[in-house]
Amino acid sequence: MNLLHMKYAVEIAETKSINKAAEKLYVGQSALSRAIKELEASLGVVLFERSAKGMFLTPDGETFVRYAKSVLKQVDAIENLFSGENSGIKHFSLSAPRVSYIADAFAKFSKLIEKGTQAELFYKETNAMRAIRNILNDEFKLGIVRYAESYDRYYKEMMDEKGLEYELITEFRYMLLMHEDSPLAKKDEITYDDLRDLVMIAHADPYVPSLPLSEVKKEELPDNSDRKILIFERASQFELLAENHETYMWSSPIPERLLKRYGLIQRYCADNKRVYKDILIHRRDYTLSELDNMFVEELVKAKRRTMGEEI
Repeated sequence: MNLLHMKYAVEIAETKSINKAAEKLYVGQSALSRAIKELEASLGVVLFERSAKGMFLTPDGETFVRYAKSVLKQVDAIENLFSGENSGIKHFSLSAPRVSYIADAFAKFSKLIEKGTQAELFYKETNAMRAIRNILNDEFKLGIVRYAESYDRYYKEMMDEKGLEYELITEFRYMLLMHEDSPLAKKDEITYDDLRDLVMIAHADPYVPSLPLSEVKKEELPDNSDRKILIFERASQFELLAENHETYMWSSPIPERLLKRYGLIQRYCADNKRVYKDILIHRRDYTLSELDNMFVEELVKAKRRTMGEEI
């Protein structure tokens, strides 16, 4: 028995469903069911009655969950006692997509930490669903989620259900990112057909893995190239674009200094009308710290610089 087993049992008790608990915990149903059976075996008691209507606590289960909640609450209290302000060390953590203006904001924010200040800053680049999971698991305090506008209702309903606060950062249309010597650069107007003979660079993360694949494919960015390079690191995309002028990728607007550094340009595609959103998220029971607010201020500035808005 461990703390994770306790957390699993408490969640199943609250949802009365393996399926719902697995979805909220981001754990596979079979893995969650197996963990509960292992917990029951280690305790020598049956915690849940299984039926077609759901999972219901037995008398032993009610006793276990009552104590488990108390233990988990005490663990949270201990973690809070020795973290952040109480330990004298300021903490900041952000889980976000691989986006240049966000990285630019984080870099400028990090320069604002005064000398002599004890601080630990954590910055993880990942996809939308993993960012949400990182916040729900309390591994990171702030998250940024990017999704197509057509998924707005799906994401907002999910975040409401999971107790997350969310705030719009920006809306935008994806642009084509290419080298200044790319065959596309000289065209007055770029269409999907112009992309067919070129190599598309794309991030390899899934977009909305909890939706059916057929639905996801309808909303993904256009796939008009026979040749593709799938990457996981943001830095490698610029090297590839700079070295191979037959490549391109879809991206949100990129800071001008980065474009100049790699000899890149951005152009809109006349056929692409899809709008995307970047959303700032955190747990509803979390109050933004001084460092969080400092970062958000730099994020807004970086967004305005990159998107061409006045500061």
